[in-house]
Order: sequence, then structure tokens, then C-alpha cells
Amino acid sequence: MSTETARPAATIEEVAAAAGVSRSTVSRVVNGSTAVSPAALEAVRDAIARLNYVPNRAARSLASRQTHAIALVVPEDTTRFFGDPFFAAIVSGINARLSKSDYVLNLFIASDDPGDKTTSYLRSGAIDGAVIVSHHTSDTFIDRIADAVPVVYGGRPVRERAKDYYVDVDNTHGGREATQHLIDRGHRRIGTIAGPLTMPAGIDRLAGFREALAAAGLEEVAVEDGGFTALGGAEAMRRILAAGDPPDALFIASDLMARGALNAIATAGLTVPGDIAIIGFDDSPVATSVTPQLTTMRQPSFEQGERMAGLLLDILAGRNPQHVTILNTELVERDSV
Repeated sequence: MSTETARPAATIEEVAAAAGVSRSTVSRVVNGSTAVSPAALEAVRDAIARLNYVPNRAARSLASRQTHAIALVVPEDTTRFFGDPFFAAIVSGINARLSKSDYVLNLFIASDDPGDKTTSYLRSGAIDGAVIVSHHTSDTFIDRIADAVPVVYGGRPVRERAKDYYVDVDNTHGGREATQHLIDRGHRRIGTIAGPLTMPAGIDRLAGFREALAAAGLEEVAVEDGGFTALGGAEAMRRILAAGDPPDALFIASDLMARGALNAIATAGLTVPGDIAIIGFDDSPVATSVTPQLTTMRQPSFEQGERMAGLLLDILAGRNPQHVTILNTELVERDSV
């Protein structure tokens, strides 16, 4: 669309008028200053959202794509980010794809965004687009990022819209296939340690687990949330064991949680797979670093990173790529079943 026919973008003065505040107050909010009252902050945020306001510097940047910078936004704390091999594989894939382009990668780890510090920066024209991975239902700040710059999500967005672009793995199929493998090996008392139900991956893997049990006419024995962490997996396993009459098999929705569960099982004097068979999910380096080595569902995390970066580059280049890409999972058999 030419500049002659384009609808004029909202101005900072219009935002100020809509919010009932001064221009300087809007400027402080946009630049992430904390010197704003909660009421004014909320009013300005609402006006920005309603008017879809983007600072002029950002608009110029998006029009020319001269920053040649892409943001990877991870709404997690640093402990989770640096402790989970999934993120290393994702970053490696993104970086591999961007190395063939003129773009550089900026990393933002933000479990929340107090004062809109990250959001304001990303909307200010410092980047041309963003990749967002590992987001939760509570991460509403990412919606404001997506309203300002092109975004590709790693995984199905928690508030999926028709215009969204994302690359995901078939988590439902993976959960179903893992559980079916346990059923095929003769197990009938099957439980799961699930990921958080604030994340689509946690929801979908649990759905696949339940679909396989329902098709076989089996009842779930235990369902516990392990938070996609080793500590969470250990705590979930201890709750299952404390309930008595434990399952004879578990689908555990990440290898990290499975590692924690293995430790809890060993501490309780039980064995894997003798007393409890286990299937994990990821096929990360964790799967082969534990004893016994994990049977697990492989997800192509490196390829997912490459595909996300490539999709964002296509969008920035003005091409019209498909909105949704779903990658397959694969069962990898080792010693835990």
C-alpha cells in the first residue's frame, strides 16, 4: 500500500488524548519509565492497544528493515532457560538460519515484564521482528509485541488468532504414540507427569495421553503437573508414590521431568523399568545421560528453530508463507520401558 493511500498511524498526541494524560506521560510509558502512576500506566496501555500505536521510530524501522535485528523472546526465568537443553537446540537452529542472512539475533529472557521495559524496547524500532517461544497464558505482554512487529511463535500461541504464524511439533500425536507404546508393551496401570496446563505443549501432550487410554478402554491412574523441570518431575513422582499403589508405567512429558522422576523412584527403592516403565519426551541429551537411558519421543527442536527463523525472514521479505507448520515426533526406544 502506498503512503498516499495508507491510513495515517496514530500519533502520540492521539494516545495522550485517548488516555486523558499528557504527551510526556505517554512518552514515559513507551520508554519503560517507572515514574508513572498505576492508573496512568493502565490508561496509556489501553489507549495504545485500542489505537494500535507504534512509535514513529519503530514505524520507520519496520518500513525500511534497516535494523537487521531479530529478537528471540523467552518468557521464562533464567534458571529454566539455561537449564533446559530444549532452548539450546532452538537457539542453535535459529542462529544457523540467520547466519545465512544479514540479520543478527538479540535474546530477551523475561518471565514477566514489569513496567513494560522489554515490551517498550521491542516496540521502539530496535528490532524488525521477533520469535517467541515457551509462552504461558499469563504472558499477555507478548500480545503487545505482536501488535507492533511481525512475530513467529514457537509452538501454538496460547491465544491463537487467524493471523498468527507459528511452528510447532505434533504434541498430541507424540503423547498418544508414547502412551500407546506403553499399552502395546502390556501396561494397564498408566499415569503421566504432565507439563503445565498454562502452555499448549503441556495441554496437547496430556490430551494425546488421554486419547490413547480412552481408545484402549483404560482409566488414567495418576496425573501430576511437573512444570517441565527436573525438580518438578521429582516432586510429582513423590506425590504419585505417596498416594500408594503406583502405576506400572508413566508417560512423562519432558526428559527433564523424567530425570527428576528417575531420582525419586530410585530413592524409593524401586527400579525402572522393573517396577515402573517410563517414556519421556524431547530426546534431549538428558535422555542418554541418565540410567537407564530413556525411551522418549524425539522432537526436532533444532529444525523447529530453523523453520521459525526462516518463516520470519519470509515475512520480513514480503513473501506470503503459510501460517502454520507442524513437525513430526518420533519414538526412540532405549532402556526405560
